[in-house]
Amino acid sequence: MQMMQCVRQPGNLQHHKTALYGTLVPSDEVTVNYRHGLPVITLMLPSRKERCQFTIKPMLTRVGTFLQDLQKEDKAIEKAEIFTTDGSKIPATALMEVLFMNDFKLVINNTTYSVQVPVKAKCSSKHNAEADDVKSLVHRLFMALHLEDHQLRRERELLQKLDHLKEQLLPLEQMKVRIATSADAKTSRLLWTGLALLSAQGGALAWLTWWVYSWDIMEPVTYFITYGSALAFYAYFILTKQDYVYPDIKNRQFLHYFYRKSRSQRFDVEQYNKLKEELAETEESLRRLHQPLHLQLPIQEINEKD
Repeated sequence: MQMMQCVRQPGNLQHHKTALYGTLVPSDEVTVNYRHGLPVITLMLPSRKERCQFTIKPMLTRVGTFLQDLQKEDKAIEKAEIFTTDGSKIPATALMEVLFMNDFKLVINNTTYSVQVPVKAKCSSKHNAEADDVKSLVHRLFMALHLEDHQLRRERELLQKLDHLKEQLLPLEQMKVRIATSADAKTSRLLWTGLALLSAQGGALAWLTWWVYSWDIMEPVTYFITYGSALAFYAYFILTKQDYVYPDIKNRQFLHYFYRKSRSQRFDVEQYNKLKEELAETEESLRRLHQPLHLQLPIQEINEKD
């Protein structure tokens, strides 16, 4: 909201007069002056014949807000717009700081006022840009001076975390190797047992077919054995939601033995997996940290899982 001060001007005033609120100017002009570092717009209200001063905050006030304050101050103002000197309309969403970069025209009802902006206001935007450039330069210099220290400190933290994770994983890795070896041995024995049973079944069917009975008798037996095997495969799919594929069966049986052995040995699989994930993330962070060290580039953003 702008700060407003209004001073009534006598009707027969023909010269400049200084009052408590500033210098009075001819009634057909709108002026922009600076007071305490803020621009002050002075203009004559159409119906009240008073000079009103609007103190603007350029970085916060928009053109539309200033025009609304004009209409609120004098109900006789039905239309208020601002144009550039070449006739282009200034949007209501523009900041007053942008407006003060160049001279402009203020249209109140059907009266147009040419407003000359002081040099200080025109240069303020340039000064702000220069200040931003200086801040950016200071930030880059600070990063350049402290980048190596930050990288070394970050690398030391990651290496310490890496060593700590490896110390925690060492006994778990040893236990995992023993359990995995035992589970793999049991799985291999099971596969060989299956091969032995199938071989024995084939030998028994051949002996019954050629030495004990004839093929006419054994043919229904082999048919029902095949049909029973198909039922067993279908039941496996229903129970496991997997096809009866030998590599998948081997992996499934290995995991079954592995988890059963883990429970008996009190091996925490979830804790082991969590530590392995943290170890992989730490190694990846360290690799990403070494990359800009070799290429002399800024450190990349590293997201760590707390």
